[in-house]
Amino acid sequence: MPELGEVVDLLQQVPLFDGLGGTDLAAVAGSTRCIEAHTDHFFFRQDAAADTVYVLNYGRVRLTQGHNGHQVLCGIVGPREMFGSVAVLADKSYAVSAQAVRWCQALAWNGQEMADLMAAYPRIAFNALRDLTERVQALEERYHELATERVEQRIAQALVRLAHRVGWNAADGLLIDVALSRQDVAELTGTTLYTVSRTFRTWQRSGLVDAGRQRVAILQPQRLMAIADGLAHTNSSDIRGAAAG
Repeated sequence: MPELGEVVDLLQQVPLFDGLGGTDLAAVAGSTRCIEAHTDHFFFRQDAAADTVYVLNYGRVRLTQGHNGHQVLCGIVGPREMFGSVAVLADKSYAVSAQAVRWCQALAWNGQEMADLMAAYPRIAFNALRDLTERVQALEERYHELATERVEQRIAQALVRLAHRVGWNAADGLLIDVALSRQDVAELTGTTLYTVSRTFRTWQRSGLVDAGRQRVAILQPQRLMAIADGLAHTNSSDIRGAAAG
């Protein structure tokens, strides 16, 4: 467990605790636990009784939902993000499973402890509501994308979002810093594995991305953002131009 001062420093970086002063953060820090999880460990599983709220400190966490024996990727949690927040509500179960994709460290509170903190510090409740609102807006945007936008554009948008949240600059481009299969991308964008594979092949030929089985590096971020914004798209002339160069 980190020292109290270290926990306070961590909490200062977490949007859930924006607006709290040092004394209040110290009180919050005094009620937290530190949990470490190795790769593939589950923080919680779908349908289990929701009893703990987490804020990720280090690592990455996959959120998945099972349906008819198949696990669907719902999202990726990065540092300073909250997950398992449904535990604040009594008698609820987790709607997804949360699994570490590498060594993780998270701060944790019992659901009732977090509810008490929200009552004692209304700013926490306000920040949690803001976080919930942003998630609802994101879901609405995903629904709009599925209903109105080309598959290529949806895939580009998913990669841009992931790069923004869990990407870092590597020697060969902007690396999405989490194991990401083509099937994962298909689930995130509401399309098929075949379509994602075909799109990645096209993008690789044109020098836009470098996509392995579990790795995606964006080689031309501005061009991918243009596709995500609907301002450009790859086509056969793009590929021929890249090959000629």
